[in-house]
Amino acid sequence: MTEDRTKSNPANLNRQSGEGEEPIGSHSAADKVRGFPQRPGVYLMKDSAGRVIYVGKATNLRSRASSYFHKAAAQEIRTAHWVGEIADVDYIECDSVVDALLVESRLIKDIQPRHNKEQKDDKTFPYLQITIGEDFPRVEITREPSGKGVKLYGPFTSVGSLRSALQVLQKIFKFRTCSLDIEEGDERWRWFRPCLLATIRQCTAPCNLRITKEEYRRDIRRLMMFLEGKKERLLAKMEREMAEHSRALNFEAAAKLRDEIKMLRSLDDRGELETHEQPEVFYVDPKRGLAGLKKTFKLAALPRTIEGVDIAHLGGQQTVASLVQFIDGLPNKHGYRRYKIESVRGIDDFRSIHEVISRRFQRKVDEGDPFPDILLIDGGKGQLNAALAAFAALGSEPPFILGLAKQQEEIYLPGEAEPIRMSRHSFGLRLLQYVRDEAHRFAQHYHHLLRNKAQLD
Repeated sequence: MTEDRTKSNPANLNRQSGEGEEPIGSHSAADKVRGFPQRPGVYLMKDSAGRVIYVGKATNLRSRASSYFHKAAAQEIRTAHWVGEIADVDYIECDSVVDALLVESRLIKDIQPRHNKEQKDDKTFPYLQITIGEDFPRVEITREPSGKGVKLYGPFTSVGSLRSALQVLQKIFKFRTCSLDIEEGDERWRWFRPCLLATIRQCTAPCNLRITKEEYRRDIRRLMMFLEGKKERLLAKMEREMAEHSRALNFEAAAKLRDEIKMLRSLDDRGELETHEQPEVFYVDPKRGLAGLKKTFKLAALPRTIEGVDIAHLGGQQTVASLVQFIDGLPNKHGYRRYKIESVRGIDDFRSIHEVISRRFQRKVDEGDPFPDILLIDGGKGQLNAALAAFAALGSEPPFILGLAKQQEEIYLPGEAEPIRMSRHSFGLRLLQYVRDEAHRFAQHYHHLLRNKAQLD
């Protein structure tokens, strides 16, 4: 389980609403936000049934969340029709405003709150991608990163700022941004005519073999060092040059440097790659993935429905489970389910798996719903056996079931003593990884919410 980075340390703080102003919505919820921290984060408004009806981000959680309980919120056209529904409120504290923006977007896509009109679609945040697998790596902005042979930075919150910063970086590091497939040993490139960027000295023109592979990759390593935090020396140099131009009354050059420094600093407005996963941007060909699973496991027909189960906890506290559903190789968000584990105390993933499988499939049996074609359990032989024991207790024949252990990507099947390994590049394994990682991410978000709610209570 991945350690989460959210924190909740509410204290007894002063009321934020105006003097003599009656709160709108639930009084208990209005009182609750007075204990919110004055830190960046995401707040979640809930109705009387506990459903999340709105998700928002805040620079100051206490100030922003409390504004929904002022009279002005009942008169504001965007909130007037729903603030009266608020019965409860929770929050997730974030390390920065950028983190809050990314967490907000992720939660809206997952939960689909009925009063969030934006960010419910599949639009994603951009990445900066360096194709390190090529002889002469290119640098590009993408919303659909390649699965291998690249170094990724992001996600970034503003594609406009990222484009501006990339232009400045290209002036300094002179990398290529074209889509040409350039190989060092291909002499035909010596007769290729470089583009305008080479003429204005913003690219070293590997397309004309004007630079060696080693020299070009050295420049790319310098760029990667800059993107990974070693940029203060360059920025300090640019600031000294700006000051010199200013003293010489060359204000146009000084202003240009000032703008470039601002663009480069905007590269800090990004999330951590692993913390803010956007699984939908890493493309997995669903048809090839399903065909690969059918072939590998010798299934009678092409699988259509896959469900994945994962468990999340922190030191045995607030244990939760997630179930995600894929139809025809694509996520079906309406089929996602969350479970708060009720029968287990402490750390016991096996019993937790047993409980969630029992609850999920007992309901399917009772309602006559079909089982999925493939059931994926996040874990190895122990987790798989726990799931099989749950089906035995129900007296039901399980669907095709497997366990996927993350460390070595080993696949465990019922009755098989040894795991099997699919090719790391196979479409079938990549689809299973997508299901497993989506279940893990979905469980982690639910776990964060329960942790914060427990600490607030």
